[in-house]
Amino acid sequence: MKFIINKDTLLTPLQQIVSVIEKRQTMPILSNVLMVVEENQLILTGTDLEIQLLARIGIDNVVPGSVTVPARKFLDLCRLLPNGAEIKIEQQDDKIKILSSRSRFLLSCLPAENYPEFSESGFDNSFSINAGQFKKALDKTIFCMANQDVRYYLNGLLLNISNSKIKLVASDGHRLSIYEDQLEVPTGVEARIIIPRKGVLELSRLLDDAEVELKVEFSGNNIRITIKNLIFSAKLVDSKYPDFGKVFQQEFFSPLHIPKSLLKDALTRVAVLSNEKFRGVTLDFIPDSLRISTHNPEHDEAEEEIAIDFTGEPLSISFNAQYLLDAVSNIDADLAVLTIASNISSCFVDEPDNLLYKFIVMPMKL
Repeated sequence: MKFIINKDTLLTPLQQIVSVIEKRQTMPILSNVLMVVEENQLILTGTDLEIQLLARIGIDNVVPGSVTVPARKFLDLCRLLPNGAEIKIEQQDDKIKILSSRSRFLLSCLPAENYPEFSESGFDNSFSINAGQFKKALDKTIFCMANQDVRYYLNGLLLNISNSKIKLVASDGHRLSIYEDQLEVPTGVEARIIIPRKGVLELSRLLDDAEVELKVEFSGNNIRITIKNLIFSAKLVDSKYPDFGKVFQQEFFSPLHIPKSLLKDALTRVAVLSNEKFRGVTLDFIPDSLRISTHNPEHDEAEEEIAIDFTGEPLSISFNAQYLLDAVSNIDADLAVLTIASNISSCFVDEPDNLLYKFIVMPMKL
């Protein structure tokens, strides 16, 4: 194997590949990047066996071959070379030689034939979506995903395709975000799949060009998304997502319209003196006013009032301040609409005219 490549051409896809690779591996070869050179292209692959990223880079004057190289050492060497440097890479038995100007490095390698194959079943379903559209849907939901929850189906994101509608849902059991949008082209597909947490976070990082058209393919076990010269693959979470529809089937108080910036600033200030562990704040709705208050074990107290249009019976409800702040921060409008269930079991946070995004937060006892 032998080829020459410009540093600027190699660095970005290599960084993307290395971000998938875990630092601590049970199999040494999983700490490596698989490099395959064939027919004027370099194919880089990284995996942790749950997700995989493959990048194709066009190059000329190659000697075909394949090998795996230590991912982070290879990345650091390439990154530290001067901008625009030409890098000559040549395989020599169980090592690769990296030459650039007066720099020379030898890296120990492992054989490509020992690199584990990422098992993918036949993809029954596919659709296309604009990267900017998909990125916005991810940004509105991924912060609600659970992290290492025993209910493993919550450690991921529900992707629901219903012909020309796409719905993304994430929840950690205490809050839930839902984002719905229309696809430009009907898919003829009806499916619900759960993408694992790490895959969702990596995918969000990869969608840095809003103009790109994504090709999404999936089966019952895997998903594959083509992003220009990158192919992202992930194993799906083998479970059913809980039915969250019942939360809509209850009585609600009248919606409360609150200026977003006032609510966000007041919550941020009051939360400073909340209990560091539980982050609880209490919202008291009284005629023409919202009072936000908290206290902590050190006997500190905070209270803020916001003038709002409220005429009902006084109402008191407590929330995790960070959960409420996350919801309000993800609203694009100037007004936040809070709709509280009549049994004080949940609170909807959304926008006055936008039906695409809903955030639901469960109250807490203080």
